[in-house]
Amino acid sequence: MVRLQDIKKGAVLEGVVPGQAVTVLSVEPIGDDALTVVYRDGGGTIGERMLFRFDESSLSALQQGRPWSFDGNGSDFKLAAEAHRIQLAHLFDPLMAVHSSTVEPLPHQITAVYEAMLPRQPLRFLLADDPGAGKTIMAGLFIRELMVRGDLKRCLIVAPGNLVEQWQDELDQKFGLAYEIFTREMVEATRSGNPFIEKDCLIARIDQLARAEDLQARLQNSDWDLIIVDEAHKMSASWFGNELKKTKRYQLGEMLGSLTRHFLLMTATPHNGKEEDFQTFLALLDSDRFYGKYRDGVHQVETSDLMRRMIKEELLKFDGTPLFPERCAHTVNYSLSDLEAALYTSVTDYVRNEMNRARNLDGKRKGMVGFALTILQRRLASSPEAIYQSLKRRHTKLLRMLEEVKLQKHGLSELGNIKAMSEDEIDEILEDAPEHEIEAMEEEVLDKATAARTIAELEHEITSLEQLVEQARTVRQSGEDRKWMELSKILQDDSHMRDRFGERRKLIIFTEHKDTLNYLFDRITGLFGSEDPVVVIHGGIKREERRKVQERFTQDKDVVILLATDAAGEGINLQRGNLMINYDLPWNPNRIEQRFGRIHRIGQTEVCHLWNLVAAKPGKAMSSSGCSPNWNRSGRPLAARYSISLAVSLTTVPSKTCSWRPFSTATGKTFGPGCTKRSTVCSTPNI
Repeated sequence: MVRLQDIKKGAVLEGVVPGQAVTVLSVEPIGDDALTVVYRDGGGTIGERMLFRFDESSLSALQQGRPWSFDGNGSDFKLAAEAHRIQLAHLFDPLMAVHSSTVEPLPHQITAVYEAMLPRQPLRFLLADDPGAGKTIMAGLFIRELMVRGDLKRCLIVAPGNLVEQWQDELDQKFGLAYEIFTREMVEATRSGNPFIEKDCLIARIDQLARAEDLQARLQNSDWDLIIVDEAHKMSASWFGNELKKTKRYQLGEMLGSLTRHFLLMTATPHNGKEEDFQTFLALLDSDRFYGKYRDGVHQVETSDLMRRMIKEELLKFDGTPLFPERCAHTVNYSLSDLEAALYTSVTDYVRNEMNRARNLDGKRKGMVGFALTILQRRLASSPEAIYQSLKRRHTKLLRMLEEVKLQKHGLSELGNIKAMSEDEIDEILEDAPEHEIEAMEEEVLDKATAARTIAELEHEITSLEQLVEQARTVRQSGEDRKWMELSKILQDDSHMRDRFGERRKLIIFTEHKDTLNYLFDRITGLFGSEDPVVVIHGGIKREERRKVQERFTQDKDVVILLATDAAGEGINLQRGNLMINYDLPWNPNRIEQRFGRIHRIGQTEVCHLWNLVAAKPGKAMSSSGCSPNWNRSGRPLAARYSISLAVSLTTVPSKTCSWRPFSTATGKTFGPGCTKRSTVCSTPNI
């Protein structure tokens, strides 16, 4: 405090002008309780103010010291100097993010961040290394490096729902980055009602954003320094003739690209075998270069500046040795029993007859019936239990529909009270929806969609189904499940199932359908005499429970088999095991790579083996090739390298065209003749 009578010319005071010190030029007293001072502030501006007795408590006098007296606060100086040093650290340490995190990156991860991504400003890039190569680590290093350089403050990460917690944990544990997971509650808790504006570091679920228009409206009002999309292949669009059908996820991707300076897409399977779809996907990064539909022989577009893809065989350690162990695929062919072949023929005839009747229906209803029959084909190829349960449920639902029609509660045109959808709408749902929702929709469609237009036609179909249900029950009770017999032989007799000490190795078995999963659980636990060695993951299991199952499989030595649907096909680290069996082969060959990437990833030390169970079509030979354990540096996807037969459906009903062409890792282009025949048995090209 300074008293008024102590203020003299030349004094340096604080409190006269808020926030700065002034020098007193003159003082003019006004009675005993006031005076007028003329002062000069730090900028040289002359000012005048009248001071009163009550101002004394806010005034303080400063002592003028020497220019280099070094009598300031040492801690404050050290803090400021350290902040400035960190700001300039990247000029002296090119790998600052590496040295300030807890990870030990591998050569391919360092080159991805410091050679492929950082030099590109602004970044519009597709990181497409093989599954298990550590793309999350690369993204974390990139985020950290941009923050060190002062180029990143606001970052949004968009990932599938089952991966957001994994992203949050890895960024925190390995890079010290605190990211919040977006929730609906966050909208209510923020002051403005828009967390996309108030929060600088967020992780959001891709389906939550893609389906909610209100969230998209909030997101549209924000801007970001960096947006990362994990499993970006889910943002797909397809050409139907000259019309581009965009999924909701793809439309979200277009919006995200417009809101950010740096845009990074991450996926291990960027190419679905169709060049026009791949180029449409790349339009998310550069809409001008990839505008319009791709035409073979006309469009020649260089993609090396937009993407990087390295296959596992190209990845090395610092000492030049291979990063990943050898991997080997085995095709297990089996023939159907007489009972199974008869059921196959009967279901095939039923599907063919219903398909013929569906051709006379209107567009949307025809699509729904076709979709239901396609599901039936897939269940037939999966297991006797799956086809039996599917036929049984369909028979029960159609009986109930018949009763309602006779009571005139509903008309047959209402398709059992399910919403009719076109083939395009069905495709969009299959692309967009999570697995448990797709499973629920398939069940509803399979149970209710019918081509019957009259009560007589519906009764005829119910009669056919009664015979099929009885025939499927006979096959189920006969115990002549050749597919299970082959799996049982592998589990009991194959030498790879046990280690050198005779202990059973950990194994993952993938199937497409929950009925088959339950069937295998009963069979395998019966074979082992206990339920303890077997755990399951499917789309209906909550994320927290899924994490517990994963923990049990990887940490509990007594748990040796994981039964899973494709809910475990992405983003789950299962390298504790090195064996995998595809009980059902997926329609999309990319899923084989995604599945195998769960065990063949960084940290795996054992040779990985994959068995694919393939049935021969009755009366015809099945084309397949054996396991080739040699390294393959051709750059083809795993499915093509395995050269297995994708005999997912064992029917003669025409299915969707398979157009699979191998994918080049170097250029991002496809090559080779591929397979374009319309067939339900599609073999990938021999290597």
